[in-house]
Amino acid sequence: MSDSPRNARPVTAVIVGAGHRAILYASYAEKHPDELRIVGVVDPDPVRLQRAGERFGVAPGHLFASLEVFTSAGRIADAVINGTMDAQHVPTTLPLLAAGYDVLLEKPIGVAEDEVMELHRAALAHGRKVIICHVLRYAPFYAEIRKRVLAGEIGDIIAMHTSENVSYHHMAMGFVRGKWNRKERQSSMLMAKCCHDLDLIVWMKGGIDPVRVSSFGGRQHFRPEMAPEGAGTRCLLDCSIEETCAYSAKKHYIEQGLWGFYVWSNQHLGIKPSPEEQLEQLRTDNPYGRCVWRCDNDVVDHQAVIVQFADGATATHNMIGGTAKPCRSMHLVGTKGEIQGVMEEGEFVIRKPDPRKGHVYAEERVATNVAGDMHGGGDLRLVADFVRMMRGQGMSISSAALEISIYGHLIGFAADRSMERGEQVLLSKL
Repeated sequence: MSDSPRNARPVTAVIVGAGHRAILYASYAEKHPDELRIVGVVDPDPVRLQRAGERFGVAPGHLFASLEVFTSAGRIADAVINGTMDAQHVPTTLPLLAAGYDVLLEKPIGVAEDEVMELHRAALAHGRKVIICHVLRYAPFYAEIRKRVLAGEIGDIIAMHTSENVSYHHMAMGFVRGKWNRKERQSSMLMAKCCHDLDLIVWMKGGIDPVRVSSFGGRQHFRPEMAPEGAGTRCLLDCSIEETCAYSAKKHYIEQGLWGFYVWSNQHLGIKPSPEEQLEQLRTDNPYGRCVWRCDNDVVDHQAVIVQFADGATATHNMIGGTAKPCRSMHLVGTKGEIQGVMEEGEFVIRKPDPRKGHVYAEERVATNVAGDMHGGGDLRLVADFVRMMRGQGMSISSAALEISIYGHLIGFAADRSMERGEQVLLSKL
């Protein structure tokens, strides 16, 4: 590695797990080659390994088919972008820390509380930084709300409500037909989809610990007994209502072109089957061609979470899967006013009591930039902040370092236990 000052050259990084998310984060190097350079790829899939290496101009000797081979090769970069699947996050990050790498780690941190805490201890022991991809902290909508809260514009937060409406086609793709449809394989629905929102709740409270959690929810809609008359096992095989079904795989993944980077293997690296091949896959062995009421899913399709903080403040979060329109909303109520808005609309409102005669409240509308990505423009802003940290330039208020990201995860794990056991769960202090 170069002996030149860290801030005088691009930060070098290796992709571990060349899936859609890691490639998206790594694309920052294509836009800002003076700041970030991808110098290695680790992936067991030979096609992904080769395609990702070609895309970023990685030398053949820095393409690794396994993590073991990579970590035994000596330290070849400053950092790692870990885009593996949820259940692999901690098992893959532990050896990376031991090998001397700082890590940009896709969320969620892990799939269980004990492994998250193990990772925290390992990062401290090795003196390495782990930054969690809580990209919504970097979305201009949420970043500006946090600035207003820090400035004291609404006083001390007394109550919060957040919600995430997961669109029907996203729900079907990810959590009924797709990779996150069974908790035993990856994360729970709440942790896979809403660890962002739980993190935002903790972030807005600014260091005041959550102390207790209750939660309710279940799988109410996507079950075999809810299948409409005429539904088959696969949309293009034996279904008589495919043409009129809102969940038609043909409609979503071929006609509308939704979620192709998950449905078609390695599309995010430029590989896409022909229309005929797509139809044949959905008809036969592609899991995304299954009827949504006859899959092997067991994660919830709706869940409500209630949190109490050490100062007595409360927060609620609702995750609703299967809505017509996707959106995330936030409503903060403080001792001096309130903030309310919907991320996708790119605007929030600050309201304060108005003592003037004839006035009930004063209102300020704040517009923010809404980029074209599903995370409100936060994805590459996160990477930019990670690069600044690696160059020793500090990080922004949005920093999602491991040690300050844990409480949001602890809320999620506790919420799932509360829902399953029907009891309130107390949180331990870190």
